[in-house]
Amino acid sequence: MNVDARDGAASTAPVRSLPNGTVGGPTGTLHPVSASIVLLATDADHVHHEVDAVMGGDHQVVRVHAGAEVLAAIREHDPVLVVLDLQIGNMGGMAACLDLRLEERAERIPPQRVVMLLDRDADEFLAKRAEADAWIVKPIDALLLRRTARDVLADA
Repeated sequence: MNVDARDGAASTAPVRSLPNGTVGGPTGTLHPVSASIVLLATDADHVHHEVDAVMGGDHQVVRVHAGAEVLAAIREHDPVLVVLDLQIGNMGGMAACLDLRLEERAERIPPQRVVMLLDRDADEFLAKRAEADAWIVKPIDALLLRRTARDVLADA
C-alpha cells in the first residue's frame, strides 16, 4: 500500500479487512497485512513510484515531500526504514539524515535505519558524512534497493 503522509490518501484501491489477518483487494486476492512502514522522503513522483514498487509488497510506504517533514512522520508512523532522496525541496536528504542522528543522540527518537538515494557516485561522501546506514545511486535498481533494505534491516 502506498500512503501520502500529507493527506493520508492511499493510491491503491480500497481494501477490506478479513478476520484471518489478511486484506482482500478489489480482485478478491488476499494480501498479508503490512505491519511495517517504510518512510520515503522525496518530492519526485517517479522515485516514489519506484520505491513503492520495490518495497510496497512487504511494507506500507508512507511518503513525505520535504526533509523538514521527516521527523514528524517518524514520530507518527514509527517506520522500520527511512529512505531519503538526496535532492528534496526545503531540506535535502543529507540534512534530514543529520537531523535524525542528532535527535537519536538526544534520545528524542529511537534509532533509525536510513537508506539514502544518491544522484551520483561522488555523493557517497555526503551519505557517509550524514551517517546513513546505506545508500544507492539513482536510477534505482529494484534488486539493489531490495537487497540494501534487507541488509540494513537485518543489522537492526
